[in-house]
Amino acid sequence: MYKFLNEFEIRNSDNYDLKVNIQLLNNKCIVNISSREENGGFIISDTENNSRMTLVLALSYSSRWEITRAMKMIGEKIKKGELDPAKIDEKTISDHLCTVGLPDPELLIRTSGENRISNYLLWQIAYAELYFTPKLWPDFRREDLYEAIIDYQSRERRFGLTSEQLSPDHA
Repeated sequence: MYKFLNEFEIRNSDNYDLKVNIQLLNNKCIVNISSREENGGFIISDTENNSRMTLVLALSYSSRWEITRAMKMIGEKIKKGELDPAKIDEKTISDHLCTVGLPDPELLIRTSGENRISNYLLWQIAYAELYFTPKLWPDFRREDLYEAIIDYQSRERRFGLTSEQLSPDHA
């Protein structure tokens, strides 16, 4: 993974133009790796001030675990009288997920030629565009990312609407 990250040169520096904030999501929620020895010199916190885009890497992560964890947290708040069940809405659930504070993904890239989501960000990808590539994750490079972005840019983002509903002529 760090070979991939270092290839993109996305650390917080004026020498790099991507300015990507990297987040690592796993079954401990958002993880901030802080040991250079563990990862070949790359520390995710090196990117914390980057603001052009956020790249979330979901590794050793289970969306079902995350949703179950959120429901347990909400259940505890109800049990303690801190939350009225009638007031639970999408924001309540989102606020208890590991990705709280992060925007929902606009693009989900699925490597390895599999055409399935594989338990990744099930709640958060409701309106994400999905991109499937036969490349294996360790072989995924800058050119592959550019290809995914170009494909994404050619799509019409409708967020559950039809093309006609998006048209300014549609009233």
